[in-house]
Amino acid sequence: MSYLLFQISFACYLLATAAYFYFFFKQDSLLRRIARGGFFVAAGLHTIYILVRYFEAGHTPITSIHETVSFFAWSIACCYLSFRWRYTVKNFGTFASLMVFILMLIASLASREIVPLPPNLQSWLLPVHASISIVGDAFLALAAIGGGMYLLQERELKQKRFGFLFSRLPSLEALDKLNNHCISIGFPLMTLGMVTGYIWARQIWGGQDWHWDSKIVWSMITWLLYAGLMHQRFVMGWRGRRASLMTIVAFCAVLLTFWFLLVGGHK
Repeated sequence: MSYLLFQISFACYLLATAAYFYFFFKQDSLLRRIARGGFFVAAGLHTIYILVRYFEAGHTPITSIHETVSFFAWSIACCYLSFRWRYTVKNFGTFASLMVFILMLIASLASREIVPLPPNLQSWLLPVHASISIVGDAFLALAAIGGGMYLLQERELKQKRFGFLFSRLPSLEALDKLNNHCISIGFPLMTLGMVTGYIWARQIWGGQDWHWDSKIVWSMITWLLYAGLMHQRFVMGWRGRRASLMTIVAFCAVLLTFWFLLVGGHK
């Protein structure tokens, strides 16, 4: 049952992404409605899949590579949909849907086997720490997408190319607000995720020397990058290109931390 739900939601994400990109080129309002509807249906089916997987596994499905990447894709989809209730950013769905589709593709290639939780993961802190951290990363992913769009639009303006991309990308002001909004939510969630992770680590390992684990080191580096970005944006007044570049660099650190987590797991 869960396998079928995953495949259907994956197919819906694919169709929504294709419709978004077709709309990006053709600018047909019907295609936009189809893309939005398809993406909403895909996210809904994905939600049901995660719930079914939860009951099948007997624990929150965020422990294997397949589950974690799938949950990350679902988080980005839901964060994007929640974002759309308050803000309208032209063609943002095209790039957000592409990232979700790529993550779903990766999840589809990973083993879907349900593995029993080892004793050290059987804690109420597992769903709290992991879900908060991944949702925070999802908002930071959206900020990075906005940062990339900002750099594309800025290049169009500097080179005075007021054609294809310029007419399809949002204004620099809208993208800067998007960046600000997503980081303002993502960074506190990342911080809360690190705090709950620290509590969990103390619960499992006590006073043992676990502080220099690669996942923890990269998590700290990532947190410091975003802390620096927050300081520069809200204290020093960073805007525009510098903030967008820093957002992309910091998200690369998020992906690297995510990679160490997937490869090494919680041991």
